[in-house]
Amino acid sequence: MAAELHVELVAADRQVWSGEATLVVARTTSGDIGVMPGHQPLLGVLESGPVTIRTSEGTVVAAVHGGFISFADDKLSLLAEIAELADEIDAQRAERALERAKADDDAVAARRADVRLRAVAVH
Repeated sequence: MAAELHVELVAADRQVWSGEATLVVARTTSGDIGVMPGHQPLLGVLESGPVTIRTSEGTVVAAVHGGFISFADDKLSLLAEIAELADEIDAQRAERALERAKADDDAVAARRADVRLRAVAVH
């Protein structure tokens, strides 16, 4: 059995995902980072973007909108302002939201819709 790390993905309003993983890839203010078991301790600020969690059963993808990432002792915490699993995202609704945001010149809403669409595409 491959080495694993314990992952907690938590949004402001709920626990989104929890389990064991072999690799987590997330976007931070310093760039993309991949975390595997035995990684050096870290604390960083999450950028909006897809988070990919590889498990022994497959891959979990989530759209994360800001927050923090922390890793120590093979425990990874992703504390997000907003987080949604790709399975929970309605792609057509996200596309409509992106069109509305562009029409309204709302950069924040456009970014949020774009991240949702990218998470669905990765999944």
